[in-house]
Amino acid sequence: MKIDEMIQKMYQEDFDALVIVKPENVAYISGFKPSSPSMVLLKDEPILFVSKLDLEEAHEQSHITVDEFKSLDETKKSLEKSIKGGNLGVENSLTVQTYRKLGDNFQIQLSDLVERFRMLKSKAEIKKIEGSINIAENALEDVAFSGTENEVAAQLEYNMRVAGSIRPAFETIIASGSRSSLPHATTSFNNLETPVVMDWGAMYENYASDMSRTIIQSEKEEEIFEIVLEAQEKAIDTIKPGIKASYVDKVARSVIEDYGYGEYFIHSTGHGVGLEVHERPSLSVKEERKLEKGMVITVEPGIYIEGEFGVRIEDMVLIKNRAEVLTKAKKIICL
Repeated sequence: MKIDEMIQKMYQEDFDALVIVKPENVAYISGFKPSSPSMVLLKDEPILFVSKLDLEEAHEQSHITVDEFKSLDETKKSLEKSIKGGNLGVENSLTVQTYRKLGDNFQIQLSDLVERFRMLKSKAEIKKIEGSINIAENALEDVAFSGTENEVAAQLEYNMRVAGSIRPAFETIIASGSRSSLPHATTSFNNLETPVVMDWGAMYENYASDMSRTIIQSEKEEEIFEIVLEAQEKAIDTIKPGIKASYVDKVARSVIEDYGYGEYFIHSTGHGVGLEVHERPSLSVKEERKLEKGMVITVEPGIYIEGEFGVRIEDMVLIKNRAEVLTKAKKIICL
């Protein structure tokens, strides 16, 4: 963890301390993922405040000082001693109630410093992400594609769990037949049909994986699959440090538009993955941020023809001098 760098950057941005309450950010700074409300005071000597429910585990896992969170008033007193009414940075996830209590004694401004640091993954983080990917990909190999959508999802999630995933990274999507045109379909008790859009991921040591595959059968499905695959491959070929995230989206979108299916590509091309399954940067038309070495992102173009079917192919990519595709699962899966 780059705590020293983060503190230095905090001072450069004229903050005397940061209040961190988002669980993923608490985990990023301390190494401990809380199960109940907690708070990190980021300052020269950072402190993690946790409830009694988490106190034992926090002492075992945190690499910063741990103290019991007794009340906001007590925490506020600790903060007042440290920065004496200076500039306090807070996250936009802070509750209004907490904001008001802190605002009596400090100059408060929003800060996204932790999210900016989280975009660039360390070697240790990349190793955890690769572990999460490995669990998710191996889980697919033992799935029997029969029965209902829900049964297939349950098999995937069971396989991931016994292999080391603490939970699914998100609600597993198995959408088949005409329901495959719903990008975020809720898995149903319908019997499996083709095509089948599968979107799944594991959580390994608090880091997520996220991938999608589509099982196809008919000539029309194959035609759409090839278009989506071409869009994905050209987008991945474009990725390198210094390229705007919006340009990667443009490349993928242009391929699909050239085939006349532009109106059926209804989401962004990708997003960052780490402690959360969706984090910065976004590979969207509005994202002007430039890609950097160490970012881990998804590339997931799709075509969704309402009432007929949909196709999505999603892989995870590590940005080095070029794009390194981390996910290895085969693109074509047969029933």
